[in-house]
Amino acid sequence: MEAENNSALPFGWEVLMRYRLIEIIALWEGRLTTNHLCNSFGIARQQASKDINKYLAEIAPGNLDYDSKLKGYRPTANFTPRLTKGLSEEYLHALASNRDFSHTFTTLDLGFPHTEMLQPPLRQVDPEILRGLVQAAREGKKVDMGYVSMTSPDEESRIIAPHTLVCTPLRWHVRAYCEKNREFRDFVLSRFRGINSIEGVSPYSKEQDQRWQQKVSIVLVPDSRLSDYQKAIIEHDYNMVDGKRVISVRSALIPYAVQALNLDLNKIEARPEAQQITVANLDEVKKHAF
Repeated sequence: MEAENNSALPFGWEVLMRYRLIEIIALWEGRLTTNHLCNSFGIARQQASKDINKYLAEIAPGNLDYDSKLKGYRPTANFTPRLTKGLSEEYLHALASNRDFSHTFTTLDLGFPHTEMLQPPLRQVDPEILRGLVQAAREGKKVDMGYVSMTSPDEESRIIAPHTLVCTPLRWHVRAYCEKNREFRDFVLSRFRGINSIEGVSPYSKEQDQRWQQKVSIVLVPDSRLSDYQKAIIEHDYNMVDGKRVISVRSALIPYAVQALNLDLNKIEARPEAQQITVANLDEVKKHAF
């Protein structure tokens, strides 16, 4: 049973989230209690117990055993994930998403307190502006926005046709056609200052955004100056196959991918231990990075 096929599952989204949490906690922490579900989803102990029993009866019989010494459930030797993939990234993502989940649920309690996450400061985005952009993107309309930039001394009126909200490691922006510049560009959400008006349907959609439609491969390899032993470490870090890791990225998002990978395409670090990875197809990636 695949977690991605949510529409085919005979239960709602929040129930699915509870079942997934059951698998993640049991697999990675080795002990699941009703408190995990109660504290994370704000449900009663009776409901949490019912969820665990239903998970065992209908989703994954034989996955969990009750251990009176642990005062909770533990995964059996034959534990097989049914609604998750059993990847470490799922547990780490759940830990990292603690703050995000807490807005939806009471407070996500994974039961493992020895975790700390460094969060970059959130940039301020006006809710009304965000709603207007989402509405315009959904309906394919143009919107007249007040926008400020580091290169302009005053607020400007920009008529844009947004098509996609984009989350990068440090900020959110919207990809949109700009009538002033007559091209598709990125606009930082925190730089909008107001909505002047929602206008008619735009003739420009993401299908016409060539850089959005074009995919580019970034080929990562260990720095050639490293020793074979050091290269092997980097290959394992980045899950490389045959000494390389290929990442497919939209052309428009290449600059953000390069930033997220902490790469400088214009220079090589003096120390290979600091550089660690390089881009094998550097000339190709540079075409899309600037």
